[in-house]
Amino acid sequence: MRGVLTLAVGLALVGAVPPAAAQDAGPPSAHEEQRLGWGPCPAAQRELIRAGARCAKVKVPLDYADPAGPAVEITVSRVQARSAKRRGILLSNPGGPGGTGLNSTLTLRRTLGRTADAYDLIGFDPRFLGESSPVRCAPAGPARPPGPSSSARADFDRSVRAARDTVRRCFAPEGNAALLPHASTRNVARDMDLIRKVLGEPRLSYYGVSYGADLGAVFAEMFPRSVDRLVLDSATDPAATQYELFRRSGRPLEGALDEWAAWTARRPSYGLGRTRAQVRAGVERLLERATRRPVAIGGTRLDAPLLRLILRQFVQHGEHDAALAAVVRDLRRAAEGRPVEPGPELAAMLELLESPALADGMVGGALFMCGDGGWPAGGWPQDPEAYWRNIVRDKAALPVFGPMTSGMTAPCAFWGSEPGEAGTPVGNAVPALILHARRDANVPYAGAVALHRKMTASRLVTADVRAHGVYGRAAEGFRPVPCADRAVNAYLDGGALPTRDLAC
Repeated sequence: MRGVLTLAVGLALVGAVPPAAAQDAGPPSAHEEQRLGWGPCPAAQRELIRAGARCAKVKVPLDYADPAGPAVEITVSRVQARSAKRRGILLSNPGGPGGTGLNSTLTLRRTLGRTADAYDLIGFDPRFLGESSPVRCAPAGPARPPGPSSSARADFDRSVRAARDTVRRCFAPEGNAALLPHASTRNVARDMDLIRKVLGEPRLSYYGVSYGADLGAVFAEMFPRSVDRLVLDSATDPAATQYELFRRSGRPLEGALDEWAAWTARRPSYGLGRTRAQVRAGVERLLERATRRPVAIGGTRLDAPLLRLILRQFVQHGEHDAALAAVVRDLRRAAEGRPVEPGPELAAMLELLESPALADGMVGGALFMCGDGGWPAGGWPQDPEAYWRNIVRDKAALPVFGPMTSGMTAPCAFWGSEPGEAGTPVGNAVPALILHARRDANVPYAGAVALHRKMTASRLVTADVRAHGVYGRAAEGFRPVPCADRAVNAYLDGGALPTRDLAC
């Protein structure tokens, strides 16, 4: 997801496991032959309602190894094709993990244009999220603001306690312990193929961004004969563990901060420094000060971990440079003890940090990261001290973001159940269009190159921008990458893949 704070940088699935079957066996005919009752979409889905979408619930096995056992419901939406030359169905996933997607395919229509008319646009909330048999963790209770003083070790210890508390809250409600082992990317891929079968379609087309791209790669590996057109935007290295992916994002984030610092230095009106080194040094001093004494602003206190979260959110996109400069200016003034009224950029971020939707999204991300690859499959150390040692080790090279990317960002070390099955090593000849921004600070570009090599029939479109997500950027208020948009639309419109990799 591009527009909200996200828990994960993407989801890798461990390659050192036995290969999955070329085509998963799939659910029994009792599920395949169910009849859907299409009706109004949930009232909160105003965009879907305005588009004339209809929604339905698809029953899927909780455990595909026990297809006659308990079922859960996946809520799907459909906007029917408007062209006489209908191609099929187009599904999508907006990322996370933990992102809901009931209307995500519909939002693609702004960039797809007439290409969308050839498809039934099918949105869905992945199992246990949103409108799809959601798993509810026990409420966290009111957040405790940081105290007036702290330290790097105290910040880390709080993150460990928060991780343990997330696990406690998610396993406390009755029935959750039986559900959570089945929150996995492999099961979401199976759910997608069952949706395809229930809709009577021989194949499906798909667009996924960030974690959604990883999901698409897993789907192609498990169900290669079910793929029509496949677009994977901002994917991760399929051979890396989840913790490796977090740590690998540290250097690109520091590089993005350098790029922003150079931009800011050319604009002395912000008062943050006249050279890149001066601007960066000011950010590092801000964090060092917040580590000792959280910054009081806007009626709350922000400790160093929260400041890193804010910095990361803004630094991902070049279009946010001005907003980040204004935020850092406000924070530096507040840290110096000066009275500061948060500007609109910081005020919006403070509101987001208080949002229950943000907390729900982070818990949703944990369900899939830990259900997919808790310890040891996801590479998450079980010993909390291993994270602390990595933070200390990475401090010199990653002074701003190292405590975030090497720390205990996810609660998987303490998860109450092991993954129900091994992950999916990706390596196939399914045609796919892979997109990636060269200066992506959230999911490093090297991951797209690795996936491109594993998917031997793919083509890679590289955009020379600092961004997370390449296709359809104009629809989100960012500068578009026209050649990437054209490549995706031409491909989904029934054209062939580009004859070679593209640089935009």
